Amino acid sequence: MSARLEIERVEAAYSGTRVLKGVSLDVAPGEFVALLGSSGCGKTTLLRCVSGFVPVAGGAVRMGGRDITHAPPDKREMAMVFQSYALWPHMTVAQNVGYGLRLRGVARAAIAERVAATLAMLKLDGLGERNVTQLSGGQRQRVALGRALAIDPQILLLDEPLSNLDARIREDVRHEIKALQRRLGITTIHVTHDREEAMVMADRIVILDAGQIAQAGPPEEVYNRPVSPFVASFMGANNVVRLDAAMSGGRVRIAAGPHNRETDLTAAGPLEGPVVAHFRSEAARLGVIDEDAVDNALALDGRIVQAAYPGGFWRYAVAVGDRQFLVDDARKLDVGLPARIVLPADALHFFSASEA
Repeated sequence: MSARLEIERVEAAYSGTRVLKGVSLDVAPGEFVALLGSSGCGKTTLLRCVSGFVPVAGGAVRMGGRDITHAPPDKREMAMVFQSYALWPHMTVAQNVGYGLRLRGVARAAIAERVAATLAMLKLDGLGERNVTQLSGGQRQRVALGRALAIDPQILLLDEPLSNLDARIREDVRHEIKALQRRLGITTIHVTHDREEAMVMADRIVILDAGQIAQAGPPEEVYNRPVSPFVASFMGANNVVRLDAAMSGGRVRIAAGPHNRETDLTAAGPLEGPVVAHFRSEAARLGVIDEDAVDNALALDGRIVQAAYPGGFWRYAVAVGDRQFLVDDARKLDVGLPARIVLPADALHFFSASEA
């Protein structure tokens, strides 16, 4: 059974320093929410306020309508999977998975039945009697998840549980966790600093910055419609160009500059005066300087100064004046070649320069 989680104006502090500054969030039963942000933004502190491991200095936490703001962790009907897994090294897999049930005084036969079902669900059949120190990283992560799920919590809390896994295993396991969460219908809060991980796993992403929510919404919305320069950069649009803009006939007119021609773009307004435009490397394309200007696109003239092949495409650093921008392209081009960065209007996220 899953539960609704309500976080209302929660504040928290360490040694007198405010870490959370009135965070409010409503998580629906069965929803998977990812708390995303850089180190020190407050995402782990928020998770620990929800779990009861960090005291709430202000505001309230409710689960299923019940106020649990000051309830001890073992009275919250939640389970947490930690970054370090926190498994007992002297215990077998089965003993680790059944540990929470044993603390709750569940009968031995019932524990054995529940552990067997959990191991089967997590594809750990036949490993119950093996010591956890003999397992791979991916298997240990599943044991930690199994220990959390065995007690049948109403809310599952994940504190960067995949960060210790190598890239290939991490990609497999995050899909497994999401599939399992959907199958069980359990309300889940997942802390991560990995943007792709949040995009793949979550129903909704909550981006935190300096102890406050910068934006919350479905992955596609947060990715395509960032509400601030911070969110745009954090979601991968970290190429930034400064421009002068004015509204004209329902379109945005970009003034000519030392490295761009004047152009009209379809863009959400009103935009007047100095602006910053954020874009992702994969949203741009490279042309040659003598091409005509492209309709409904911004063109920046520069020169290729660096090339790399990360796999499947080429990534170029293009110098435009004293700035460099990253652009992806399928073609192999020579370093030193004059090049034009072509940016369609829908690839640009505009903000007032005062917000930057």
